[in-house]
Amino acid sequence: MPPRSAFAGFRFPPDVIMVAVRLYLRYNLSYGDVEELLLERGVEADHVTVRRWAQRFTPLLADAARFCRHAPGDRWYVDETYVKVSGAWRYVYRAVDQHGQVIDVLVSAHRDAAAARRFFRRAMTMLKVRPTEVVTDAAPVYPAVLDEVVPSAWHHVVRHANNRVEADHSQLKHRLRPMRGLRTDRTAQAIIAGHAFMQNLRRGHYELGVDATRGLRVAAAFTELATAI
Repeated sequence: MPPRSAFAGFRFPPDVIMVAVRLYLRYNLSYGDVEELLLERGVEADHVTVRRWAQRFTPLLADAARFCRHAPGDRWYVDETYVKVSGAWRYVYRAVDQHGQVIDVLVSAHRDAAAARRFFRRAMTMLKVRPTEVVTDAAPVYPAVLDEVVPSAWHHVVRHANNRVEADHSQLKHRLRPMRGLRTDRTAQAIIAGHAFMQNLRRGHYELGVDATRGLRVAAAFTELATAI
C-alpha cells in the first residue's frame, strides 16, 4: 500500500499550499499578508488556514530536506537570543558554522546548563557530527557543558569572536517582527526552525533546486520537497 501523502485531506492542491508556506518562510510576511497575496491569485484561503499550513508543513519540509543537506563545518558559533511566546520570554539557542550554515535552533524556557546541554546533544545527534571548535560568549555554563558533551572540542571565548552568530540573530528578529507574537513553545520551535531551514536553503547548503536559475532555486527546491512528503 503506497504511503499516505501529507497533503491528503486538504481541499487545496499541494502547489497552492507550497506557495503559501514558501512565501511565509521566505519573506517578512504575516499570515494575513499571505492570505492577501493568495487572494490576488484567485485563491481564497484565510489567514488561519495559512497558519495551519505553515505549522503543519514546515517541519515536514525541513525533515525531508535533511537528506540533501551539506555536512556542517567543524567550527560552531553558539549564542542565545530571546523571543516572546504568549507574553513570556523564551530563550533561543542557535549555532552557525564558519560557512554560514545554521546548525540548529532550540527554544527553551530557561537559560541554563540543562538547556545548553540539550541543545548540543540534539544538534550532534541530528547531524551525526561533532565540532572541533566551539565559539561562545563568556556565559559561565558553557565550559562545563562542553567538557561533558564534546570534550574533544576547543572552547574559544574571545571578545567579539561570536559576532557571526549574533549578526545572524538579527535576521531572525527581523523575520519575527511581522508575526505579532508566537502562541506556544511548539509553534515557536517549528517556525524558528523553519526560518533556519530557509536561511540554509537560500545560502546553498542543500542539494536542492541546483538546476534552476539563482532566483528560482528556492521555488524549485519546494517543488522537489513536495514530492517527498
